[in-house]
Amino acid sequence: PDMYPGNCWAFKGSQGYLVVRLSMKIYPTAFTVEHIPKTLSPTGNITSAPKNFAVYGLDDEYQEEGELLGQYVYDQGGEPLQMFPVMEKSEKAFQIVELRIFSNWGHVEYTCLYRFRVHGKP
Repeated sequence: PDMYPGNCWAFKGSQGYLVVRLSMKIYPTAFTVEHIPKTLSPTGNITSAPKNFAVYGLDDEYQEEGELLGQYVYDQGGEPLQMFPVMEKSEKAFQIVELRIFSNWGHVEYTCLYRFRVHGKP
């Protein structure tokens, strides 16, 4: 609900995934990832921010391998809110989207995800 330091979904290590069920099927057009800026971080760095990640569209929550919609890098030196356009165009609409994080910016204990948004057309 807010962007205060520590009010994030933290998971152990640098790899993890999040599966989101949207309110309706959409044709995804872009994704946004948001992290606190370095200036708000108590340590002065955001090494727990996601770095390399991919987004997949799924037909149902039991599907093991979804359809790749794009692979991206969150820039820790960029704006706190970063938008990433769909790279792999699909003719399918999805109600379930998977965010798969492959690495963070160097934090060995955990990775923090503050906000993830899916944008698209109904």
